[in-house]
Amino acid sequence: MLKVAITGATGRMGSGIIKKVIEQDNMDLVAAIEVPNTPFQSKDIGEVIGIGKIGVAIVGAEKLEEILKLSDTDVLIDFTIADAAYGAIEIASKVGVNLIVGTTGFSDEQNKNIKNFIKEGNVKAVISSNMSIGVNVFFKILKDLTPILNDFDIEIIEAHHNQKKDAPSGTAMTAFEIIAKELDRVPADVARYSRQGIVGKRTKEEIGLHAIRGGDIVGDHTVLYIGDGERIEISHKAHSREVFIAGVIRALKYIENAEPGKISDMADVLGIN
Repeated sequence: MLKVAITGATGRMGSGIIKKVIEQDNMDLVAAIEVPNTPFQSKDIGEVIGIGKIGVAIVGAEKLEEILKLSDTDVLIDFTIADAAYGAIEIASKVGVNLIVGTTGFSDEQNKNIKNFIKEGNVKAVISSNMSIGVNVFFKILKDLTPILNDFDIEIIEAHHNQKKDAPSGTAMTAFEIIAKELDRVPADVARYSRQGIVGKRTKEEIGLHAIRGGDIVGDHTVLYIGDGERIEISHKAHSREVFIAGVIRALKYIENAEPGKISDMADVLGIN
């Protein structure tokens, strides 16, 4: 039985993951973690998220190390915010708990340290900017298509709900990094984040990134390859958060076979590298 702990347990993603985890025959929810000194402290997570009592009490993140040890957690799942996730990753790695992380917005320094935490802790980890199975097929298409259309202008457009705090989205940035790598371009040199005013002619090297925020958009991503007289648009649209949760369950089933001390991604999970 895979023992699972979840941070951000009462949030939209956290609660959705909990509902799916407890449906699995080979998984057991053993810990539900919320913000430090949460008002939900000691309340049953099932009752809080509307599925009835399940016997797992909510604890604040200030007790994360303690609860991971007491519950003998195998895997910690984190879909929170960058700073909170960074601390959770450090603690979990230190105590030998494997990780599945869908949080985005980490700084370059945080990403560097996260790799070190996982390597030094020799834990297994799946970290992805987007857990959707379809999005990771989308990434594969971009990887294969970009070298063919290497003389086309390339622009990336993403749209999310009005509560999203980081921009561009982690998914858009992953798409950008894939494209830049396939074109052998340095990301920092070619990124153009929207445009305003007299910005001059578009260069052949630049890759545009544009963020839209509004309403309850779950997540839309489009890459445009624009040539003279024609264009190709590759799009992925998430209709609900269930697509991300389905990817988390796939990652949970994969992680036992992941390589310790190394960060795997959803391409590894799906076998589409």
